[in-house]
Amino acid sequence: MSTPSNKQHASTNEEPVGACASAQPASGGLLERFFKLSAHNTSVSTEVIAGITTFMTMVYIVFVNPQILSAAGMDASAVFVVTCLISAIGCIGMGLIANLPIALAPAMGLNAFFAFSVVVGMGVSWQIGMGTIFWGAVCFAIVSLLGIRSWILTNIPKCLRIGIPSGIGLLIAMVGFSNAGIVVASPATMITVGDLSSLQCVLGALGFFIIVILASRGIHSAVLVSIAIVTAIAALMGDIEYTGIVSMPPSIANTFGQLDLAGSLDVALMGVIFSFALVSLFDSSGTMIGVTEKCGFTDKRGRFPRMKQALLTDSATSVAGAYMGTSTVTAYIESSAGVAAGGRTGLTAIVAGLLFILVIFFSPLAAMVPGYAVAGALVYVGILMSSELAKIDGKDLTESAPAFITAVMMPFTFSITEGVAAGFITYCVLKAGTNRWREIHPGVALVALLFIIKFAFVDGH
Repeated sequence: MSTPSNKQHASTNEEPVGACASAQPASGGLLERFFKLSAHNTSVSTEVIAGITTFMTMVYIVFVNPQILSAAGMDASAVFVVTCLISAIGCIGMGLIANLPIALAPAMGLNAFFAFSVVVGMGVSWQIGMGTIFWGAVCFAIVSLLGIRSWILTNIPKCLRIGIPSGIGLLIAMVGFSNAGIVVASPATMITVGDLSSLQCVLGALGFFIIVILASRGIHSAVLVSIAIVTAIAALMGDIEYTGIVSMPPSIANTFGQLDLAGSLDVALMGVIFSFALVSLFDSSGTMIGVTEKCGFTDKRGRFPRMKQALLTDSATSVAGAYMGTSTVTAYIESSAGVAAGGRTGLTAIVAGLLFILVIFFSPLAAMVPGYAVAGALVYVGILMSSELAKIDGKDLTESAPAFITAVMMPFTFSITEGVAAGFITYCVLKAGTNRWREIHPGVALVALLFIIKFAFVDGH
């Protein structure tokens, strides 16, 4: 992500000025004093516009998340409301506690991992799966509270830090192709191409092309526009039934507090909990650094103001989300669209959060969205996440091979945990086999050893 040429380097304790902002300083008042608008060279109107922009780029999650989690047997209507609520809580919390223009919502990728790998793949109940998300978020909160995030991120090899989100991107794309019917199961070849002339395939592909074309032209709400167009065409062609647009929010009783905390502490699920915690750490930290860099808030070591408060808000929201009934919550890179519109303070995030509350009343509209209408969004997100593989040094096989193995094992096994495990083990074996022992951090070696023990003594019985 490009950063402003006049970026100000700031320590984590300073209140930096967003030098790249173009808004006029705000006048006095409560909002000015609380958010320090003048100090950030912004105004209330600019922050409101930025909040709306951020919201429009990420509101697609309220349509996509219920589609994915319903595959795990969860009530789609309840998940829709919970997605809106937890996104609102996360955004408003980030604005009030950390005063940063960063929006939070359930993470793409981890929702697919939860539904297809943990619940469907491992055969556990969604209640137990939610328990693993809860404990993973608790681990993330402890890491953030103790301030050891930098130590973890610094000592995990770059190839694995790139391979993990790239693999998640490939996994998301696989789900998208499946939703569109482009890829189907085959007893002969495991997977094969579906009926490309079907309405499902045609509209799924159309949605993807709309997103990429609009996004390439700088339209921030490309995903939302695509979902709306495909759903409208499906309705006109009689493939879905019109059920209305606005209504009172459905009950969340079917998901609220239904997680199984005791059952999720099974030894066989420790790798899943570790994966949720590790991926959350990478995802949130990387996104927050990227967004704050665009504002000019970060220093040379990647630190930004109120980093601990931001990470704690993120992890606490994930804990609350699991209890309410949704997958891991994370910072959204779409927040950078709001920053590009001039957002520099937590007021941007709060505006986005308030808009998520309003969306709760559009549950009938969300219920009409067919699976293939969100397929293009899944493939698009997969492209964005897997593009990081280009940063790997292909000349050093001890770096490129672990990244590749990590990435491809996730869609091939339909499991983030297996991809993470394969990456850590491959890295240690290759470094040791080429007599580059010193490059293996003890923490990385320990994780690889624990995964080997899991495969040998837990999964093997």
